[in-house]
Amino acid sequence: MDTHPLLDKLEQLNAIGVALSREENIDHLLERILLSAIDLTGADAGTVYRVNAARALEFRILVNRGLGLRLGGREGGEIDLPDIPIFDADGRPNDRMVAAYAAAHQTTVNIADAQRAEGFDFSGTREFNRRTGYVSQSFLTVPLIDHHRETIGVLQLINALDPGSGAIRAFTAEDQRLAESLASQAAIAYTKRRLIDQLAELFESLISLINTAIDEKSPYTSKHCERVPVLTMMIAEAVHKVDSGPLADFRMTDPDRYELRIAGLMHDCGKITTPVHVMDKATKLQALFDRIHLLDARFEVARRDAAIDRLEALLARPEDGASIEAGYRQRLAELDDDQDFLRRCNIGGESMTMADQERVSRIARQRWKDGDGHDLPFLGPDEEACLRVPHGTLTDAEREIINHHIVSTLHMLEALPWPRHLRRVPEFAGGHHERMDGKGYPRGLTGAQMSVQARIMAIADIFEALTAADRPYKQAKSLSECLAIMDRMAAEGHIDPAIYAVFVAEGIPGAYARQFLAPEQIDLK
Repeated sequence: MDTHPLLDKLEQLNAIGVALSREENIDHLLERILLSAIDLTGADAGTVYRVNAARALEFRILVNRGLGLRLGGREGGEIDLPDIPIFDADGRPNDRMVAAYAAAHQTTVNIADAQRAEGFDFSGTREFNRRTGYVSQSFLTVPLIDHHRETIGVLQLINALDPGSGAIRAFTAEDQRLAESLASQAAIAYTKRRLIDQLAELFESLISLINTAIDEKSPYTSKHCERVPVLTMMIAEAVHKVDSGPLADFRMTDPDRYELRIAGLMHDCGKITTPVHVMDKATKLQALFDRIHLLDARFEVARRDAAIDRLEALLARPEDGASIEAGYRQRLAELDDDQDFLRRCNIGGESMTMADQERVSRIARQRWKDGDGHDLPFLGPDEEACLRVPHGTLTDAEREIINHHIVSTLHMLEALPWPRHLRRVPEFAGGHHERMDGKGYPRGLTGAQMSVQARIMAIADIFEALTAADRPYKQAKSLSECLAIMDRMAAEGHIDPAIYAVFVAEGIPGAYARQFLAPEQIDLK
């Protein structure tokens, strides 16, 4: 049984409403609104305008089937048309332009013949007709109004066509009701999409705010929070393309990519709780200041005491002058050598021999007298422990403080009410210090217990840290040095060897280096 054409259009309108509610891209949504309106009313052409921050109508989508013209949207060319102000400089509505009139007064304007219409300026339309040979005759202009009763855009349809003859006709009352109904649905869908986008933008701005606060605390790691997400996505895209081996099943959708990028941006948010003097510890004795200067003062006191001992000995035993002078010079040489040695020890390195650690302890047991005459060991227990640190600059206690940042990250992220499409962010971000062999932290997960995304982020975090030139406690390493270290990590069960193999095979180290590293660090292609 045949159905009534109006019922068909209502069914079509309902289907359009469902489709509009599912569209996630703003420009694609506007394009769908326009094409749906053209189909519903039988129009030949149309435009969707969006109200911008300057309270003007900007062209977003333009379609003219008669001319085969399409601008904006998925496949259209770039729109280079001037905005239409809704109000003049004095705030009065721009009633000469039909689209601006509809926007300002929030009313539909249905014009049967623009050539005979009064009150509106169609000079631009007539010039367009003259240049193209097109006849712009009937216009249906409908405002898009949101739930706050604010105009957010305008839908304008041109030239309703008779379905039988193809002749231009006026838009009927039925066409207008359909267009207005579509405009109402479109405004709801557009507002929803815009609110979602604005919330996402606000969320990312808050993430940026946290990272900025961390950067303000520590300028030495200011680029880390920027670079790790970039590198993470480079690796993830490479792994996404793998079609064989243990990574063949890893695939990402666009929401998956967004989730991983957010995790990358937030992977170190817990560092906001880390004390600056630990995070920026450039030397072993650094606390609020570098305590090596206190040791320098003690050496000066020791030299002074040696000089006093020399003078007292010369006065008491002038006949032993030569041996006294020799002993004094030897003592000064020992002090100079010990001071230089401790200064070298204060600079963290890759490793410190056990012999050097024992020498630190021997110096620590020497005695000196402070300004009050107290006889003290040359190094206090904390100073001795710091100077004996075998790798880097951090003591075990300080490393625990640094490592706690990932615990703080997990606590912060797990406390947030994540929407479904971001629910794995805590796991991705909180797992970048875990190891394949289960010796990582904070949870001691093995590779089998970690997601591919967390394993990817672990490699990104390590590579960025190794290549970084802005750390106060180490020199920037060359690309070959970094990869040699990571080769060992892959072989020893620290990082995922399969992901690392893709990382190297796809040339990601070189691509990243060309973008972020100093030329002198790039010693590999």
